[in-house]
Amino acid sequence: MKLPKGTQRSGLVRRRVATGATAVAMGAAMMFGSGLTTAAHADDSATATGIVLGVGASESQRVVSWYTSTGTPQVVQVAPTAQVRGGQFPQNTVTFHATVAANSVSGGYNAHATIDSLRKNTQYSYRVGSQGNWSSTYSFKTQEFKGDFDFLFYGDPQIGSSGDEAKDAAGWKDTLDVSLAANPNAELLVSGGDQVQTANTESQWNAFLGPDKLRQYPWAATIGNHDVGGKAYDQHFWTPNTDRSAAYYKGDPATQSGGDYWYTYKGVLFIDINSNAYANGADEAHLNYISDVIKKHGRDAKYTALVYHHSIYSPADHANDSDNKQRRQDFPTAFSKLGVDLVLQGHDHSYSRSYVIKNGKKANAAEQPGADEVVQGPGGVIYVTANSASGSKYYDLTAPDTTQDPDYGPDPLNPKNHWANSVENQEHVRTYVKVQVRGNKLVVENLRSGTCAAPNAAVELGKVSWCGPNDGADAAPPVGSVVDKVVVQPYHGRPDTEAATESADATAAPAGSDWLQ
Repeated sequence: MKLPKGTQRSGLVRRRVATGATAVAMGAAMMFGSGLTTAAHADDSATATGIVLGVGASESQRVVSWYTSTGTPQVVQVAPTAQVRGGQFPQNTVTFHATVAANSVSGGYNAHATIDSLRKNTQYSYRVGSQGNWSSTYSFKTQEFKGDFDFLFYGDPQIGSSGDEAKDAAGWKDTLDVSLAANPNAELLVSGGDQVQTANTESQWNAFLGPDKLRQYPWAATIGNHDVGGKAYDQHFWTPNTDRSAAYYKGDPATQSGGDYWYTYKGVLFIDINSNAYANGADEAHLNYISDVIKKHGRDAKYTALVYHHSIYSPADHANDSDNKQRRQDFPTAFSKLGVDLVLQGHDHSYSRSYVIKNGKKANAAEQPGADEVVQGPGGVIYVTANSASGSKYYDLTAPDTTQDPDYGPDPLNPKNHWANSVENQEHVRTYVKVQVRGNKLVVENLRSGTCAAPNAAVELGKVSWCGPNDGADAAPPVGSVVDKVVVQPYHGRPDTEAATESADATAAPAGSDWLQ
């Protein structure tokens, strides 16, 4: 598509993109000349805090969210970094209007704006606020809009859960620094939920949002059980294509946070659900949502990844929670029939990687524990549980207990583990998960982002009595070392059901990705 005259330099054009029920309210408008709306006056004394870069509906979008001290009109200014000289944005800077709403929890206001029509392989600078009241300037970089990419998955920072917010924040920042220093070209930061310990405690949110990496790389938020208890999560994050119906909340949508959402990125269809919503038919609603998204958008995806907080194949404290026992019956067969490739979960503050699971059973009885390469076959799904990314809290692995759930007993090949899990690990050190998306494979790695040394709040504060592999018998390996790695050979043949047909015959390029080619 030929761009309108005057927009070739920035690559940002006027375009409305459907990003859920609020797309019209959040619609981005571009302004030339001063690059500002007439409603944003120099005497507005708004102060912006908690700025976070979020994932958009596609590769060419980002969402910026922030808190502001006043309800005056707010915008995001965006320009290619090469055009920002001496800290000054160019005269024709593009402006995206924000939706501003009053905070129901802590006072002040929250703002969200979608940056649209970004160009590939471009470094952008942005700031939020209004004329005379700009925030600091931050930057992010787009990459190719098709082909291979890496993303990073983080489990339960849960700032405040150790009882020491500062120590938790130090571990969280260090994991972000370590993981992105090792993977500077990672394109998404995917959340496993529980950003904070207490849903409406702003000091915890401030600590979580403190690292500048969260303003440089897009954060794909997931809601955890510690986030759902108030409106702060919804106020701090705005996600694309979000259904905020009551079915996707736990409790009253007026006072709780929630919603299910989806986005596509370079051939991967990501679907994120609020697993806190469990009772009163919520699981059926979630499955209907997932099925509908795959039917409508699966053809534009080579892989489908589900993300939610409560790990159904938990290896530790939550292994036999009532919701997990029920969901081990509700979810796996549906996921197999829908052609899901990868399920990313948190909640259990420990690491696990499943065998290839089909219809709630091990697909290949001969698959060995810890295998470094697996073949999914039709209906095969890999489930991953992420350990703590901050070190604020760890849960020790639990032995399979058939008295609690007769269907979640020991693995015949490794009786210490639950039957579903090829790998279960807890060393009381911080880790993160790296996923490499390739045309013919997925590579999943669990990597150490810390050791037994600080920052590691649970160890520092004596919340755990040992640290290191083999229940502390061995010294902790160095930062960056591999806990687990598997190469997944996916299945791209004909699916088993009509519902899954819509997610097969996939291509690597998401619809609309040629806008700025």
